[in-house]
Amino acid sequence: MLAHSKRLLPGLVLPVLAAASMIAAATVDAAGTDYPVIHNTEERPDPWIENGCTIAPKTNCDGADLRHVDLRQANLEGASLKGANLARANLTHANLQGADLSGANLDGANLKTAFMGTVKLMRASLRGADLSFTRMAKANLSETDLTAATLEKAMAKGANFSHARFINTDAMETKFYEADLSNAVFDGVKIRFAIFQDAYMEGCKGCPHTWQTGTKTWEEDHPTPAQATR
Repeated sequence: MLAHSKRLLPGLVLPVLAAASMIAAATVDAAGTDYPVIHNTEERPDPWIENGCTIAPKTNCDGADLRHVDLRQANLEGASLKGANLARANLTHANLQGADLSGANLDGANLKTAFMGTVKLMRASLRGADLSFTRMAKANLSETDLTAATLEKAMAKGANFSHARFINTDAMETKFYEADLSNAVFDGVKIRFAIFQDAYMEGCKGCPHTWQTGTKTWEEDHPTPAQATR
């Protein structure tokens, strides 16, 4: 009888161990749910002032020094930040619609998912900046330096990039619908899955001029002499 029991014992070991493991795992999971999830949030001061600049819509902070400042979700709609230094600033999900940042320094700034419709960034420096997932319809980035910047999946419909510099830029899946890329420079740009429908590329060096075939929208509105005689 004893010998028979010993023969059965090895077959019982695995099921018993499996059951014990399941009980232990369930105990750990149950214990884990007893702990509350803590979200550390920093309350913004009222008024919100950074280095003498009031962070608010339509504020005037021309030439302000906002390097490395945490401006996440800041509402700077219609603000004037001409020539401001925002290098390495965190502007994630900030509202910059209609703001004037012409000539500003945004090197290394984080602008991911920012709202930038009609923003003015003429002659600004955005070297190494992260503009992925931004919404910049009809923004003006003429003469802007976008060297090593990231525009992945950005929406740039009707944006002005004339004379802009795209050097080693990540523009994968960027939407350049009806964008003005005239006289821009594309060198080492990652444009996989980017869309250039109806983009104006006259004089652009390195642009994918053959991306679209057929008549473009801007050609219908402003036909060349050769097209007008067809």
